[in-house]
Amino acid sequence: MGERAGGPLQGLRVLEFAALGPAPLGAMLLADLGAEVLSVERAPRPQRGASGVFDPRLDVLRRNRRVLRLDLKRERGLLAARRLAEGAEVLIEGFRPGVMERLGLGPRECLRGNPRLVYARMTGWGQQGPLAASAGHDINYLALSGMLHAIGEPGGRPVVPLNLVADGGAGGMMLAFGVLAALTHARATGQGQVVDAAMGEGCALLGSMIHTLRAMGSWSGGRGDNLLDGGAWFYGTYACADGGYVAVGAIEPEFHEQLLRGLGLDPAEFAAPLDRQRWPERRERLARVFATRSRQAWCEVFAGTDACVTPVLDLDEAPRHPHHVARGSFVEAGGVTQAAPAPRFGATVPPTPRRPREADAALLRDWGLDPALAEELSRSGD
Repeated sequence: MGERAGGPLQGLRVLEFAALGPAPLGAMLLADLGAEVLSVERAPRPQRGASGVFDPRLDVLRRNRRVLRLDLKRERGLLAARRLAEGAEVLIEGFRPGVMERLGLGPRECLRGNPRLVYARMTGWGQQGPLAASAGHDINYLALSGMLHAIGEPGGRPVVPLNLVADGGAGGMMLAFGVLAALTHARATGQGQVVDAAMGEGCALLGSMIHTLRAMGSWSGGRGDNLLDGGAWFYGTYACADGGYVAVGAIEPEFHEQLLRGLGLDPAEFAAPLDRQRWPERRERLARVFATRSRQAWCEVFAGTDACVTPVLDLDEAPRHPHHVARGSFVEAGGVTQAAPAPRFGATVPPTPRRPREADAALLRDWGLDPALAEELSRSGD
């Protein structure tokens, strides 16, 4: 059976009220897999805060969209937004609780006009609770979940893991997951619902394996002295002679035996690998050996083995790595190198990423707008 272009979500209509960070990521994930995402952006575009920092021409998170600029404080813009919500299967918004209600576009109004609608809300703290109305960013949600405390060097301060955790896995990806779950229910029953995706809760959920190790007595309360936080000598990063680094993930015995042989060390001297008392001494031994050769030299030593040793690539090097090149893991769109859509599917091929395009009158009519209003909005951007 041959592959079919268009992606597995072809035919799904998503109305996005453009925000920042995790909500655009969630909408991008859906658009990457073939959903038709119509993004309602503010008119005029705000120039303060983070909205004024990101160049819309280079913003990867806006890819694969059709864009419509509306002034939701004007009657014409509000009417258009309500009509578009009636023609969508999914609505995504990423504002503080109460903002959409004050605009007259809250779940009650939208579900009244479209009972099958999946109304997805992305916030840091959730729609209710003592902190619901408070400002915050990725680092704050990660901190309150307990997970930030666990990341860092022994005796050092917690280390910020970029915004990959709360904005990424706990935010945009959890939002997309919730949308698809609620969409399955809506298509089966005709009943839409609200998806309340909170980054703080997503961070805690992503830490489920750490909570398991903690319950087993295998995770201390400190940083940098546990199995998966760089404490173990066989799971961490090491500096090389040229200033580069390698990442070592040789957890299983058969893997760290290959690691030790590649380093010219006797595996018999590293018996009882889970003996925490010996981890610092063994980390130091490996550090001395890794420091004798360049990163590339060590990559050549471990090539073709299961020692789980890889170079730590920078953002320019990663797209050029032979494995990524062979799989097409990175693409260029709009002059920006970026990650290709993922995951891969056996029967469908997601569309090639492209820069966002303005919504035209034909598309707006197809979404249910009055022809005259569709024509007017496509020309004026409200």
